[in-house]
Amino acid sequence: MGGGGRVAKVEIQQKKPLSRVPNTKPPFTVGQLKKAIPPHCFQRSLLTSLSYVVYDLSLAFIFYIATTYFHLLPHPFSLIAWPIYWVLQGCILTGVWVIAHECGHHAFSKYPWVDDVVGLTVHSALLVPYFSWKISHRRHHSNTGSLDRDEVFVPKPKSKVAWYTKYLNNPLGRAASLLITLTIGWPLYLAFNVSGRPYDGFASHYHPYAPIYSNRERLLIYVSDVALFSVTYLLYRVATMKGLVWLLCVYGVPLLIVNGFLVTITYLQHTHYALPHYDSSEWDWLRGALATMDRDYGILNKVFHHITDTHVAHHLFSTMPHYHATEATNAMKPILGEYYRFDDTPFYKALWREARECLYVEPDEGTSEKGVYWYRNKY
Repeated sequence: MGGGGRVAKVEIQQKKPLSRVPNTKPPFTVGQLKKAIPPHCFQRSLLTSLSYVVYDLSLAFIFYIATTYFHLLPHPFSLIAWPIYWVLQGCILTGVWVIAHECGHHAFSKYPWVDDVVGLTVHSALLVPYFSWKISHRRHHSNTGSLDRDEVFVPKPKSKVAWYTKYLNNPLGRAASLLITLTIGWPLYLAFNVSGRPYDGFASHYHPYAPIYSNRERLLIYVSDVALFSVTYLLYRVATMKGLVWLLCVYGVPLLIVNGFLVTITYLQHTHYALPHYDSSEWDWLRGALATMDRDYGILNKVFHHITDTHVAHHLFSTMPHYHATEATNAMKPILGEYYRFDDTPFYKALWREARECLYVEPDEGTSEKGVYWYRNKY
């Protein structure tokens, strides 16, 4: 209030929506982007990468040790401590998951066999079929933004959307869909290819003869399955000794949070009204790689090793280690210009918004760009 008793008018500026990523051929090449990045950003240090693994696993172990003292806390603090543990452990283990993901890209070290040993061990401990997913994820990177060949979260044109989808386009239906997606979406994708690219035949990450894989890749699927069977048997033995409830509290719920974050991160990286998708008549690798959104997860950016806010760089140079990705992103921005997008909307708000606005894709009407598709939400 001013000295004269008048109430000052405060103008609240609305946040300007992000404009669409240009869908024309970029005026730069991958080589030019690479030259803009300091050469050391492409160097992979085994010791540095291992230090992140040791740091994350040390925190996870400390959190686990803390649970052994929960029974000493007075009521109701002993009950409140468990949800805090679940969230903290789930976040830390998501970071561990991201490091194993880097192993699959051979961004962990200069030694492919080391990357595979670390990746297989860590991902198997989190019930991920390492080689199976590594192969399909590599194809995702080779075909990002393609409506015909991308591997996961491939949007559908309006004509192919399921008939019941329009009945879920309301707050209650949206909440139910998100709950299912965040809790069992990841295992459903691995087991039954739900939300994945359509294949002829049964496409499962656990099936060595699934159409996802070539003949020379099938042995690696067996290796992934054996590793998962071994971990599952170990978990069974732990459950018989410590009890199923103990196992669910210490391991199961944090793993559920890891899976939820994984789905959230992947979904938000590739789902936004400003991002185009292309059919085979328009798609090329560079434009597809640029159809990716960097997001802001606050302090979790660091916990998740910046897979959230440097994903554009990751798609352009997937063998770059995460600890150089922020520097590389900043170095590329002047060249990327309008082809770079960053959305600082809190991830939980963005998740709800994208679930409301990004329901199917269609080309713009009245344009010659028939192979460029944009998200829509009107039925």
